[in-house]
Amino acid sequence: MVRVAVAQFAPGTDKDENLAAIGGLAAEAAGQGARVVVLPEFAMFTAPRMDRRFVDSSEPLDGPFVRGLGDLARRHGVHVVAGVNERLDDDPDRISNTLVAVAPGGDVVAEYRKIHLYDAFGYEESALVRPGGIGEPETFAVDGVTFGMQTCYDVRFPEVTRRIVDAGADVLALPAEWVPGPLKEDHWRTLVRARAIENTIYVAAADQCAPTGAGNSMVVDPMGVVVAALGEGTGVVSGDVSPERIKAVRAKNPALDLRRFTVTESG
Repeated sequence: MVRVAVAQFAPGTDKDENLAAIGGLAAEAAGQGARVVVLPEFAMFTAPRMDRRFVDSSEPLDGPFVRGLGDLARRHGVHVVAGVNERLDDDPDRISNTLVAVAPGGDVVAEYRKIHLYDAFGYEESALVRPGGIGEPETFAVDGVTFGMQTCYDVRFPEVTRRIVDAGADVLALPAEWVPGPLKEDHWRTLVRARAIENTIYVAAADQCAPTGAGNSMVVDPMGVVVAALGEGTGVVSGDVSPERIKAVRAKNPALDLRRFTVTESG
């Protein structure tokens, strides 16, 4: 059994302040016994609107912000999953919306670059963000439990999660900046639970707080039961991931074994 925490806050434009906030949340999560802490999308830097500031503040994955995450992971003995705006030296006018998983040793052990960009609901993320390539999903393991990652708008595309499950994931870490709006909070809760139910996995979904996120971070079990959740404010909540629970649910609902379709790359 592995305890997983989701931590939500409202990242701003000061990267040092964001890292300090993450440090406090990681300490709180470790105090709850968490071995993995999932933080929001764009935890490194968020402005009220997506503009050139996201590019100007970007860093490589060996830059100071990710090194700072490594220091926090070492200090608290946890895996940290967080969203960063990654510099692209071959594409200086855009960034990659990237997730990193940093181990307690301080090393990046898995990466994920957002595949489906948020060109919806009046936004155009692709103006400044390059979509990630489609390759074999990267995973990392903690005490025999395997974790995969995806980002925010990707949750509207069930095939993304299915490929991660096919790569062996027991838990999906889902950082987000889920923008508030009419029915958006309902969509968030519904989609997070759906990805857990249809794949018989745990989902640890960490959203930003207002003003740029809707909150409602949660840990959901393979039957779609919300085992831990937050409201609209800054905070940390944790839940236990049980391989025995996954096994029992899959014995009762062998949907993965009974399916008749596979996922293939398109476009």
